Amino acid sequence: MIGKLVNLSRVDAAAMADTLDGLQAGMFLVDASGRLMHANASGRAMLSQGNVLHANGKLVALDAQGDNALREILLAAGNGDAALVERGVTVHLTARDGEQFVTHVLPLTSGARRRAGQSYAAVAAVFVQKAGHDPSPALELLAQQFELTPAEVRVLDTIMDHGGVAEVARALKLSPATVRTHLRHVFEKTGVRRQADLVKLMTSFPAPILARIASNGEARN
Repeated sequence: MIGKLVNLSRVDAAAMADTLDGLQAGMFLVDASGRLMHANASGRAMLSQGNVLHANGKLVALDAQGDNALREILLAAGNGDAALVERGVTVHLTARDGEQFVTHVLPLTSGARRRAGQSYAAVAAVFVQKAGHDPSPALELLAQQFELTPAEVRVLDTIMDHGGVAEVARALKLSPATVRTHLRHVFEKTGVRRQADLVKLMTSFPAPILARIASNGEARN
């Protein structure tokens, strides 16, 4: 979904910045060294609070382990999507007050995405939000269409953030067997067989914000 957000046929940097200011997630454009080039309104608020991130020229996570992982991913982003996929695109951060945050890194070094960062010499867009956020509009649409139960929705939503059955079980304080049962029901209802296919299915349900971004891009084209 993040890819759809910036992978437009044309990207006007000013218009994109205005649109990204409407996102609840903090969004940061950074170069391979972590140097901060741009932040949206939510991102600036995060930096001002200093609870999970701060910036001293570079974007830095207060969670030392998470910050090290983020450094490695940003360096990989400079080499393009393939290198980034090998290392993964998600980092979990623990804030100063103990709250959990999830970070998604989107490379801006291939295809039309490059134009989203060229004005800032950025190689990646970093999206940060609290873990356990409310299900996205795309997830709500998917749940309605396939008649997923609330428990199945929670498992699917957590998989998007944590990935594996063991990690989901720990996050939701369920047994791995229970998570597998819910996941099997989701597979049966949606007709897919792998977690990767669930992610692809999710991206076929564009959220309203993505539709507005696409409309703005088409209007400017």
